[in-house]
Amino acid sequence: MERNVQVSNRKTGQSRCMRFILLVFFMAAAACGCQKKPLVQEYSFEERLWAFEEDTHTESFPAFAEDICVIGRESGAEEDLTAEAAAVLKLNGGEALFCQNALERMNPASTTKIMTALLTLKYGNLDDMVTVTDAAIINESGSSMAGIVPGDQISLESLLYGLMMPSGNDAANAIAVHMDGSIEAFVDRMNEEAWKIGATGTHFANANGLTDASHYTTAYDLYLMFHEALKYDKFREVIGTGSYTADLTGADGQAKSLTWTVGNYYMNGKTETPKGLSVFGGKTGTTQAAGYCLVMGSRTEGMQEYVSVIMKASSRSELYQDMTKIISKIVN
Repeated sequence: MERNVQVSNRKTGQSRCMRFILLVFFMAAAACGCQKKPLVQEYSFEERLWAFEEDTHTESFPAFAEDICVIGRESGAEEDLTAEAAAVLKLNGGEALFCQNALERMNPASTTKIMTALLTLKYGNLDDMVTVTDAAIINESGSSMAGIVPGDQISLESLLYGLMMPSGNDAANAIAVHMDGSIEAFVDRMNEEAWKIGATGTHFANANGLTDASHYTTAYDLYLMFHEALKYDKFREVIGTGSYTADLTGADGQAKSLTWTVGNYYMNGKTETPKGLSVFGGKTGTTQAAGYCLVMGSRTEGMQEYVSVIMKASSRSELYQDMTKIISKIVN
């Protein structure tokens, strides 16, 4: 009996000691926290942290997003850009080379299709034959189209080219319906994927980027999406292609073809790339609400790769003038 009392007292003492240690720890942490200076632009670690997979059963984790470039402080106030947001970030980590309003939420237009392509590559089978449904009918004036019509049968691989090269809104809808049965279900998956990769400033309302008040992202989140998509060799192949011809079968059973060409001015020779750099692909986007947008990959002669983003430039010519200004910082 006496021994049991001694054991009980020992445990009680240990418990009190542990509570005291924890109390001291939290008081010290609180004191340190009070002395911190406010950040110029806060980074929501709690929001990004949840992107660890919930079904992970390991007892330790690798460094979170160790290959992702981060934004320290805004570094573009001195630049005379027409664009409202811009960024230049290394593909393999470190700190942003340039950023201006990179965390501001804006309409992304067809740069949305980077996420649509990512989901296609991650969860789809490119060998699938897709029967185009009425979801491909888009009557909005000025909508960019791949040229497919309901009843066409086309491979998912070809739809991926039609999505990225002519920026087909019809191709985006056809992919969404094929992948998840409806555009709405596919958009849900887009939003889930955005959170998984840490793109917490993003919310999608459609698969193609047509204007919607609840459809937005940031320059930095576009970097995160492009960064993730570039892990797929097929994505690099598609965005680096100058011309592609898709073979398909019409609703009448007749064979036909569609040919698409790249729209990036650096790749089609309409704009000169700064010396010491080469552009290996990208995605444009344009609507009245979004202005002129471009997400682009480039590399130095030493093979260091960068992702650069321009959002809401005032014209196409100024889009490329702004892009040239910011990517020139890579080699100057």
